[in-house]
Amino acid sequence: MSTLLTDEALIREYLPGQPNECFETLYNRYANKVYRHCLSITKDTENAHDFTHDIFIKMFSKLDTFHERSSFSTWLYSITHNYCAGQLRLAKRFTLSTLDEATERDSYTDEGQDMPTQEQALQQLKQAMASLSANEQTLLRLKYEQGMRIEEIAQLYNLKVSTVKMRIKRSREKIYRLCANQHLF
Repeated sequence: MSTLLTDEALIREYLPGQPNECFETLYNRYANKVYRHCLSITKDTENAHDFTHDIFIKMFSKLDTFHERSSFSTWLYSITHNYCAGQLRLAKRFTLSTLDEATERDSYTDEGQDMPTQEQALQQLKQAMASLSANEQTLLRLKYEQGMRIEEIAQLYNLKVSTVKMRIKRSREKIYRLCANQHLF
């Protein structure tokens, strides 16, 4: 495979017939740059290393969607940045949830109340979800279970971003109200 080709020419010429070689060449060209960018965002060598591999897997699975609206390096940089930011948001959300659960556990213990078991809480949450419309359930599942971005959901349903945000917010508030009525939150 010619290393003299531009990224874009390489993808056009080799992706259809020799995808593994195309991927290997792109990986060799950009692995260090992606790793350094991940490291600058995460400040953690282990996460940066893991994220780099995940990003290249994601890049390769979406390579057929690269339409040369920007340079390949810009497209890959965007994937890298969004992936790292998303992983950090998930980690932060998990940490906050863990702290909230610990605080909730302590408050139940302090007040002498029985804390709902995780299984009970999950059952109540399922009941609350079941009381939502199919559209509300789908939006919440796309956002929180599948990790889709608001913009992706909006594009999928041909809606404005603000419309999707508001629908998700309202659906989330319904869940909170229903769970609060059951003393889940």
